[in-house]
Amino acid sequence: MAHRPMIITAALVGAEVMRKDSPYIPYTPEEIAAEAVRCREAGAALVHLHARKPDGAASQEAALFGEAIRLIRKQVDIIVQVSTGGAVGMSGEERCQPLTLTGELKPEMATLSTGSVNFGEEVFSNPRPLTRDIAQRIRAAGLKPEFEIFDAGMVDEAKYLHKQGLVDFPGHWDFVLGVPGGLAARPDAVEYLLTQLPEGATWCIAGIGRMELPMVEYAAERGGNARVGMEDNIFISKGVLAQGSFELVQKAVELAKGKGREIATPAQAREIIGLPPRS
Repeated sequence: MAHRPMIITAALVGAEVMRKDSPYIPYTPEEIAAEAVRCREAGAALVHLHARKPDGAASQEAALFGEAIRLIRKQVDIIVQVSTGGAVGMSGEERCQPLTLTGELKPEMATLSTGSVNFGEEVFSNPRPLTRDIAQRIRAAGLKPEFEIFDAGMVDEAKYLHKQGLVDFPGHWDFVLGVPGGLAARPDAVEYLLTQLPEGATWCIAGIGRMELPMVEYAAERGGNARVGMEDNIFISKGVLAQGSFELVQKAVELAKGKGREIATPAQAREIIGLPPRS
């Protein structure tokens, strides 16, 4: 069976990686936008955004997201997805700030994590009332959620939200695998998750750390999509720092093509995910 073109998502910055870990991590809206442009040129169709303060501290400030989005859209067409995960310890109110952007700065998608999970030595806390609230806010903003799945029970929780009328199915799903404390980045874990998805769902794998690129290959083989970038992994090969997320996108494109996959343009990705075309 011929697979659809493969969507590559670029996760540029996250909330954890600092300049002490890699000098190539972007902090300012200008740096984040420049990296998004390089990732688009390398083959990414979707960019997953977090924001940082000038000192690198994680921030969910709408103005910082808005400035990055303005600069990105001035230069390239790429699907813009904002994080509502923010950083461990942030309040729900703080995490949802990017959902307030409107007009030309409005993103197309937002992530929705549907459960709590051990996150290294900390806990990424998503109690049910908060998850319901964020789902309602994403819907009210007119954005498409991406279900971020760190553990198997989160698929069931997304189904509960659907039953409550808070999200639409079949949906777009991202399996974030290999976070210490969450579900491991293993083929059998992916295969189980695929049995649980609604008919017609689109899906993506974000492998964490050294599992990032092997999971690109696995997703390519299985007809799925992949997320790469310095939020999830800072190395292009063992002990060698990537000089930006664009290098990881280039590698993902190479691996996907090696498995016979075409790479989706933003217009193709919108059609596959079920987003309206952008004028």
